Amino acid sequence: MSKLTRFGVSIDGELLKKFDSLIRRQKYQTRSKAIEDLIIEAVDNSPVSTDNTMSVGYIDMIYDHHKRQLLNKITDIQHDFHDIILSSQHVHIDHNTCLEIIAVKGEKSKIEQLGHLLKTTKGVKHGKTRLFPAK
Repeated sequence: MSKLTRFGVSIDGELLKKFDSLIRRQKYQTRSKAIEDLIIEAVDNSPVSTDNTMSVGYIDMIYDHHKRQLLNKITDIQHDFHDIILSSQHVHIDHNTCLEIIAVKGEKSKIEQLGHLLKTTKGVKHGKTRLFPAK
């Protein structure tokens, strides 16, 4: 086993209460184990990859469609990656909020790059890329 390292984290109190409630429901024995699992997932699913494995999956995002120029930016980004986008679906959640789901197929690193660009676009509230090997 590798050496354990202690470190400190500053976090909003309300967010920590929600996290503690979540990990209790998931039956984690310690907060440390829950945080370790989150870090492992983040490292394993890092959007920075040089992996050229053929993959399929989807990118989803929630955004405020009233945000100035956001739809144009999202469309421009998608056009730059037209070769890996199979389809997209736009869903109106409420008056301000939209969900977009983009089906993708291509090199893992390129899909991850697309997902990262979309997720980090100002006005996108949530975004996630989910990939599977294309066998």
